[in-house]
Amino acid sequence: MDKKNKMQAEKHLTGTLVLSVFTAVLGFFQYGYSLGVINAPQKVIEAHYGRVLGVAPAESRAFNASGADGGTAVPSPEAWEGSGSTAEPEAMVRDADPHPILTMYWSLSVSVFAVGGMISSFTVGWIGDRLGRVKAMLVVNVLSIVGNLLMGLAKFGPSHILIIAGRAITGLYCGLSSGLVPMYVSEVSPTALRGALGTLHQLAIVTGILISQVLGLDFLLGNDEMWPVLLALSGAAALLQFFLLLLCPESPRYLYIKLGKVEEAKKSLKRLRGNCDPMKEIAEMEKEKQEAASEKKVSIRQLFTSSKYRQAVIVALMVQISQQFSGINAIFYYSTNIFERAGVDQPVYATIGVGVVNTVFTVISVFLVEKAGRRSLFLSGLMGMLVSAVAMTVGLALLSQFAWMSYVSMVAIFLFVIFFEVGPGPIPWFIVAELFSQGPRPAAIAIAGFCNWTCNFIIGMCFQYIADLCGPYVFAIFAALLLAFFLFAYFKVPETKGKSFEEISAVFRRKKRSAIKGAKAMTELEDLRGSEEA
Repeated sequence: MDKKNKMQAEKHLTGTLVLSVFTAVLGFFQYGYSLGVINAPQKVIEAHYGRVLGVAPAESRAFNASGADGGTAVPSPEAWEGSGSTAEPEAMVRDADPHPILTMYWSLSVSVFAVGGMISSFTVGWIGDRLGRVKAMLVVNVLSIVGNLLMGLAKFGPSHILIIAGRAITGLYCGLSSGLVPMYVSEVSPTALRGALGTLHQLAIVTGILISQVLGLDFLLGNDEMWPVLLALSGAAALLQFFLLLLCPESPRYLYIKLGKVEEAKKSLKRLRGNCDPMKEIAEMEKEKQEAASEKKVSIRQLFTSSKYRQAVIVALMVQISQQFSGINAIFYYSTNIFERAGVDQPVYATIGVGVVNTVFTVISVFLVEKAGRRSLFLSGLMGMLVSAVAMTVGLALLSQFAWMSYVSMVAIFLFVIFFEVGPGPIPWFIVAELFSQGPRPAAIAIAGFCNWTCNFIIGMCFQYIADLCGPYVFAIFAALLLAFFLFAYFKVPETKGKSFEEISAVFRRKKRSAIKGAKAMTELEDLRGSEEA
C-alpha cells in the first residue's frame, strides 16, 4: 500500500467501521468454532451415544472427518494416547471395529454440519436482498442460537438426535453467514481497506478453531461432564453478534443501489467514514447502479449461461475448490502422528501449536494482502504449499529408514500451514465479492459458498479412505492438485487490489477479447494451412 493509500485507509478506519466488521465476522468465528469443536470430545460423545443406544462404543478412532480452517480436519490424539497400545496410530485406526450404529451416528454428527451449509448457501442472495445485509444477519442468528441450545441440552434427551439436529441447524446458519458476511464487509469497506478487512474472515475462522481446540482439552471442557457446554458455547458468540448488529449501519451500497434511498446511504457512509465527503463513493455507486439496472437482476442460471460472467464464475469456483482440496486437512490429520513419532510427549499440545501458527500468520496476512496484492499472495501460497507437500511426501515415505526425516515432516507441517494462511486460506472468502458488481454478486456468492461447502463435505467423507489407501503418498496427490491450481491462478486469476468492480470487470473483458482473438488467429492459421495443402 503506497503512502497516499495508507493515509486514506487510516482516515477511513473509523470506530463504526471497526465495530461493523468485527460484528459481522463473529459469524465466521462461529463457523470456525463449529468446525473444530466436534473433534476433541469425540471419544466421550461416542461413549455417551453407546450408553444411550445400548451398544458398545468404539475403542479407538484416530481420525475425525470434520473440516476446519475452511476445510481442515483435526485429529483426535486422545484416540490413541493413554490407550497403552504400542501399535502405530494408523494400525489402530484399521484395527478398530466400532459398532456400525455408532459409526453411522458419529459420521452424521460430523458431516450433517456441511450438509446444512450446502442447503442454505443457495438462499444467501435472496435473504440478503429481501431483508438487507444487517437484518438478514440478525434473523439467521436465531438458527445459531437454536442449534447450540439443542446441543447444550443433549444430555437431557436422545443425545444423538439432539446433536445431529443441532449441528444441522448450526450448519444452516453458517451456510447463510458465510455468504452474508463477505457481502456486508466488502460493501461497507473503503477500497483501500477492502482486502485487509476481507482477510478477517479467515482470522475469525482460525481463532474459532484454536479456541475450540484449547477448550476441548480434557481438563477444561472436553470431558464427560462438560462436553455439552463445549458444543453449545458458540451460542454465546451468536448472542453477542445479535445485540451488536443492532448498533451497525446498513450497507450503503445496498441502500443506494438496491433500495434507491440516497439520503439513508449518505448517512450510513458518514457513520462508516467519519467526516469524509461521501460524494465520491456515491458517484461510484451511481455508476454501478446504472450498470446493474442495464444488466437487470442476475440469477444463478444466468451466471452460468451468460458469457459475460463465465470467466469470473470459473475463477470464483476454482479459488474455493483450491482452498478445500489444497491438502490442509491432510496436514492436520497426520500432524499429531508425526509429532508423536518425533518424540513429543504431548502431541495434542503440538497440534494446538500448529493452530497457534495458523492464527498468527492469518494476522500477518491482514497486513500483507494490501501490500502485496491478492493474486501474488495466492500464487505464493499455492507454490509454498506445493513444495511443502513434496517435502512431506519424502519425509513420510523415508521415515522408517531415517529417523531424522520426522523433523523434515514437522517443518513441512508448519510451512504448509503458514503458506496456506498467506493466500489460499483467506483470499477465497472475499475475492468472490470483489469479482462481481451489485447485480450478479448475491448469486455469485451463493454458488461459491455452495461449492466451498460441497468440497468441504467431500473431503470430510472421503479423505479417510484415500489416506488409508495411499498412506504417506496421499500428499503426492495434493502436490499434483496444487500444481494444477497454481497454473490456473497464474493464467486466470486477476489482481483485484485497489480496483473498483468496474475495473475488475474490464480485466475479464480484455482477457475475453484476447482469447477470442487468439481463437480467430488459430482458425485463420488452420485455414491457411488447409489452402496450402490443397
